[in-house]
Amino acid sequence: MSRPESATDPVAMTAAELAAAYSTGELSPVEATRAALEAIAERDPDLGAYCLVDAERALMQAKQSEARWHDGHAQGLLDGVPISIKDVFLTEGWPTRRGSTSIPPDGPWPMDSPAAARLREDGLVFLGKTTTPELAWKATTDSPLTGITRNPVDPAKTSGGSSGGSAVAVAAGMGPVSIGTDGGGSVRIPASFCGIVGFKPTHGRIPLYPASPFGPLAHAGPMARTVEDIALLMDILSLPDPRDPAAGAPPVTTFRGELQREVLGVTAGYSANLGFVQVDPEVAAIVETAVRRLADAGLRVVETDPGLSDPREAFEQLWAAGAATMLSDFPARTRDRVDPGLGRMWDRGAELGAVEYLRARAVAADVGIIMGAFHTAHDVLITPTMPITAFEAGYDVPPGSSMESWPQWTPFTYPFNLTQQPAISIPAGVTSTGMPVGLQIVGARHSDEFVLAVARFAELALA
Repeated sequence: MSRPESATDPVAMTAAELAAAYSTGELSPVEATRAALEAIAERDPDLGAYCLVDAERALMQAKQSEARWHDGHAQGLLDGVPISIKDVFLTEGWPTRRGSTSIPPDGPWPMDSPAAARLREDGLVFLGKTTTPELAWKATTDSPLTGITRNPVDPAKTSGGSSGGSAVAVAAGMGPVSIGTDGGGSVRIPASFCGIVGFKPTHGRIPLYPASPFGPLAHAGPMARTVEDIALLMDILSLPDPRDPAAGAPPVTTFRGELQREVLGVTAGYSANLGFVQVDPEVAAIVETAVRRLADAGLRVVETDPGLSDPREAFEQLWAAGAATMLSDFPARTRDRVDPGLGRMWDRGAELGAVEYLRARAVAADVGIIMGAFHTAHDVLITPTMPITAFEAGYDVPPGSSMESWPQWTPFTYPFNLTQQPAISIPAGVTSTGMPVGLQIVGARHSDEFVLAVARFAELALA
């Protein structure tokens, strides 16, 4: 990977390490921010992770944070830590174009989304906004507005998506943490492809505003190099916001406090293929080896399948309906200039009726019932995050395959958007060519803290 490995280099440090260094005076937020901006200037021209970088504003925020630390009054958990924000979140003073040429950059852009507001209140330093496919519609990251976002492990490969810019920024050392969205795997897919950690919490755990047109499929989620950083971000992002009527109740415990809870003896159901997925043999072998190591470390691993049938058709109907709803408000000539794949999704969604939509929602409910029963016997489900590793950049599906749509190659992720369960991807290993492979841990709805505790245990066992 292209980022430095030295623990004393701020570019290589985690958010938790940076905050600790600020508290002792070993490092300042200004130094960390300058290092991140230098990394962006050096690496991003080849990778395309950022669509906006605001160095002046970032350094101003870093200087304010530095003064707070100097006075002994840090504003929050991660005061002064540099962060990037996926360009689907409203961020005061910055355009939110969502990868679309149909959204003009003209201001004034006066409002923060709940995620941006909580991060700002905690004192994090906003480096800029990261790339997304147009309107975050697919699982690779390229758009008519920003071009192709490339994998830092091999720039010829895709970053995955739709939070690809965020994953690349974190993996390449261009900021230690980021915030993305996940409607069908959009945090977990690029996390797996780029070798970082990506968490999709229970639906509503992180408030959203404006409401996503993808409705109950849509989640916000943090991305980082470690589970510890994910927990710290969750303690910030899961605070309430009155603008999301679907948001959960305020947390009663802290994610960071629950991270060290005992998980030895936890029952983990391991499904190598969910009963219907074809997995690349090398990916399968890497994940199986990782699972054996978790069993050796003390998890009670049981090989089993939840009993699912592939719900892809229902997922694609719900996804298409969301895309059509979103695009129906765009100018009349938008259809002629959007990403061609998004245009086809738009057309499909426009043809769906209410009965078909509700039938798809019924399928989602059935998948949720099956998973609810599964979790009465198994605390977590473990699967590969992806059945493949990153393929050539610039394609929606692996070149040479018979696939026509991105959900065909993401079968481990979208079922858990239908069920709204918490799911995390952590690194499981790398292939013979050095490409990252992810391991997914899924928990029952509202077991977010527990999923992170199991993920932290797994992260340490696999280190």
